[in-house]
Amino acid sequence: MDLGLRGRTAIVCGASAGMGLAIAESLAAEGANVAMLARGRQRLAREAERLGALSVRGDVSEPGDLKRLVERTVAAFGGIDVLVNNSGGPPRSSVLDLDDEAVERTVELLLLSVIRLTNLCLPHLRASSCGRIINITSSSVREPIDNLALSNAVRPGVIGWAKTLARELGPDGITVNSIAPGRIETERLAEAYPDGPTERDLDAIPLRRFGAAREVAEVVCFLASDQASYVTGAVIAVDGGLTRGLL
Repeated sequence: MDLGLRGRTAIVCGASAGMGLAIAESLAAEGANVAMLARGRQRLAREAERLGALSVRGDVSEPGDLKRLVERTVAAFGGIDVLVNNSGGPPRSSVLDLDDEAVERTVELLLLSVIRLTNLCLPHLRASSCGRIINITSSSVREPIDNLALSNAVRPGVIGWAKTLARELGPDGITVNSIAPGRIETERLAEAYPDGPTERDLDAIPLRRFGAAREVAEVVCFLASDQASYVTGAVIAVDGGLTRGLL
């Protein structure tokens, strides 16, 4: 299916590996102009060159890097139609091990970065006839995950912000949606399963397998398209049925 993304401009954060890279690949394959933000210079430059994308080295937690990302994207492509907020996750931790500094760093990484970059992009998204904001979160927004206390505490704040923003931007024709991935095959997941998943691990997932990063990317492309123009304020699980919540 042609999703009609050819010529549209998308910013993808955390784009040098994992789900972010898969999203950049899928958007580029649909003909979108893609600006990729990541911290690792060599890998980012290599992947951006492969995709014919714009590479901008930076950290989502640094306001100056976000401003430069938007400026360079607009200078290169003339506007912004799609924003994909994505970043790595915080360290694993139990609730009892949390301290103020860890919580503050996580808020900067997962929540403030999203708010800052979205605010920078809003004038350009409003000027677009097809503005899309898509947040990559985690299944922890639907069901807390053991030993991921920081993610459990902060990521739901992104959903509250996004649901509110969807109502406020609806009159402008801008949609705001979030994806809640489950166990997706990335470097971060490999760290959690160094010997690979056991049969018991996979039994917890109705589809009996881990997801592929491209399966998240394909949902992003749909949400960025005109076919999803009446979908906003949604939290879409891409988790093989892992989470048990009704909503």
